[in-house]
Amino acid sequence: MLRNLLWATSKHDVYLMQNYSVMHWSSLLRRGKEVLNVAKPITPTLKYPGCSAQPLSRVQISTMTVKDNLMVAGGFQGELICKYIDQPGVAFCTKISTDENAITNAVDIYRNPSGAMRVMTANNDAQVRVMDAVNFTCLNHFTFPWSVNNTSVSPDGKLLAILGDSPECLIADAQSGKVIGNLKGHLDYSFASAWHPDGQILATGNQDTTCRLWDVRNLSESIAVLKGRMGAIRAVKFTSDGRYMAMAEPADFVHIFDTKSDYSKGQEIDLFGEIAGISFSPDTEALFVGVADRTYGSLLEFNRRRYDHYLECIV
Repeated sequence: MLRNLLWATSKHDVYLMQNYSVMHWSSLLRRGKEVLNVAKPITPTLKYPGCSAQPLSRVQISTMTVKDNLMVAGGFQGELICKYIDQPGVAFCTKISTDENAITNAVDIYRNPSGAMRVMTANNDAQVRVMDAVNFTCLNHFTFPWSVNNTSVSPDGKLLAILGDSPECLIADAQSGKVIGNLKGHLDYSFASAWHPDGQILATGNQDTTCRLWDVRNLSESIAVLKGRMGAIRAVKFTSDGRYMAMAEPADFVHIFDTKSDYSKGQEIDLFGEIAGISFSPDTEALFVGVADRTYGSLLEFNRRRYDHYLECIV
């Protein structure tokens, strides 16, 4: 299962899946509240001309993201749910694919080069769709030769990384979908990617238990291979300042790397249970790990330890 079911919007605000609910956890108040229940029928509140919204019911969430007050979640039957977290109800929901194998593997919220907010979805039907984040109309869709497990857009909104049921990863123009580069080196299917905030380094997580780092200025080969302990690399995240990178396996292990040491220094977090997602807080002070396990289900918070101005680590 793909794991992207936890997002931190601040050091004190974390959104995570729990059964059929998206919960908001406040570390200040030390309590959680439900912000979205997908077991009940969902009716979209916004109606726009040309908008393909339709009611949904009993959605099993496969992936989610939260950014700039907008929460987007995808489902195992090709569902898409968009909700403004400061407003009641669901703004938009629909089935974006009627394909038999239509699971929404990944969703992303980003800004294009002109600053307009966009929603991108990656599905098992081999399609990547781009939607307007205001009226939720579909602006573009790109088709690839294999199921797409993950996409991520570069910080400047110009490049798109596409990963899926192939050892190769693709780099495309984010506006047109035209492939401009192939990343070769992984041995199995890929599941996760993240861009360094400087836009020059792309990290890709693969079922071969490694995360590879690529410099977009020279895509001929990866510049580093970071090894996991046992399982596929299912999630990859950078801190907003680019100082640290974290990668998560399906269960038990999260690895953190210091980018300033050329990823040679790191820390391994050894825990019990299946990992539902990882997220750094925007201020880089905390790392949250979701554990979606019947026995050990929990939300873990790790804080950045500062010894002095010259030496830092995550603990």
